[in-house]
Amino acid sequence: MKSNATSVSVSSLSKRQQVLSLGIIVSLFFVFGFVTWINAILIPYFKGAFELNHFDSYLVAFAFYIAYLVMAIPSGYLLRSVGFKKGIMIGFFIMALGAAFFIPAGIMQSYPLFLLGLFTLGIGLAVLQTAANPYVTILGDKERAAQRFSIMGISNKLAGILAPLLFAAIVLRPEDQSTLDSLAQLTPLEKELAIEGLLRRVVLPYAVVSGILLLLGLLVKFSPLPEIHTEGEHDKGAESAIDTEGKTSILHFPHLVLGSIAIFFHVGSQVIAVDSIIGYAQHTGLSFSEAKSFPSYTLTATIVGYLLGIVMVPRFLSQLTALRVCTILGFLLSMAILLFSGEHTLFGYQTDISVWFLVLLGFANSMIWAGVWPLAMSGLGRFLKIGASLLVMALCGNAIMPMLYGYFADTMGIKDAYLVLLPCYAYLIYYSFHGFNVKRWRR
Repeated sequence: MKSNATSVSVSSLSKRQQVLSLGIIVSLFFVFGFVTWINAILIPYFKGAFELNHFDSYLVAFAFYIAYLVMAIPSGYLLRSVGFKKGIMIGFFIMALGAAFFIPAGIMQSYPLFLLGLFTLGIGLAVLQTAANPYVTILGDKERAAQRFSIMGISNKLAGILAPLLFAAIVLRPEDQSTLDSLAQLTPLEKELAIEGLLRRVVLPYAVVSGILLLLGLLVKFSPLPEIHTEGEHDKGAESAIDTEGKTSILHFPHLVLGSIAIFFHVGSQVIAVDSIIGYAQHTGLSFSEAKSFPSYTLTATIVGYLLGIVMVPRFLSQLTALRVCTILGFLLSMAILLFSGEHTLFGYQTDISVWFLVLLGFANSMIWAGVWPLAMSGLGRFLKIGASLLVMALCGNAIMPMLYGYFADTMGIKDAYLVLLPCYAYLIYYSFHGFNVKRWRR
């Protein structure tokens, strides 16, 4: 592997290098969160501006996250060719290009061009995710991997809390809801001018985002982030009784393949909880100005879960036990969304109780990624990078599951569509109790 970066083996990293490297990765996860969770407000924003149904509006999530399916494996080969550090830099440059697509899209009022920009952002993010997640697994004691993932998750979700609120503050105006509601009554010329006014407001913010991403790529190039070689190394879980001798493919690791399916269902259910909550809260009677804060509440619940994880794992709970508790809680909350209804006033909002069950799904989701990823990556040795690519590819669950939810929302109703969550959490329960421990395929 050719790279101008300082090359060190995992075992020779000093404590200072580990802390510094993890600090850089924390900042990467903040960027991931900012770019990712802003989709929660782009979906209803484009739905209103382009007069879309639920299914078409979730093309926002599909275009963004399907890039993981397209790029995850190529990202692994890219990192093998240029190294982790250059890979991160390239990822930032691709994301900067994706954000730049929003400029002509806003000027031309083109939904397909917005989707192309989101797809390009997703491609860059897939490269970054493939490079960043192995750092979290490798840099430190394996049993504390859940704590490190929790710290990354807090950074990611803090950005997710800020992104929709910041976007709303910069782009949205109090009169926008009445404008969107009255589009059908406007003349063609009035409608065109109203939509043009709405969509042109995204041009400047995304031009700034593009510049920031370009700058971050240059900063990574000159940062002290060390290059980490994993070829020929056994990871720190080598003592886990998984022998890579004689294994020629990642498909020879059942716990990894089953773990990628678990990641698919986890991220899909998580994105449904965050990206659909504005529309669902409006469906229960809240105005858009009130509902726009609910993605931040869901992500705040996730942060609470992360903080509890940092305190309790592994001191009071193993990360496996935490994973099992969260998967069961996710299933129960999904059932509660479907079964319970009735208006309640909480925190100044008068809305259906099921909206708050949807918020609490953020808490249930908090420790699932941190539990599944280390279990799936355990004992891969020289297959570590390509294994990480498979798990990142599973992030296409973010693209497919919201589309499935959108289809059912159009055909069954916006509340009954949450039925799609039940098989997600049922499989996650299976993986946390049995799937992670499958070492051989049975005929």
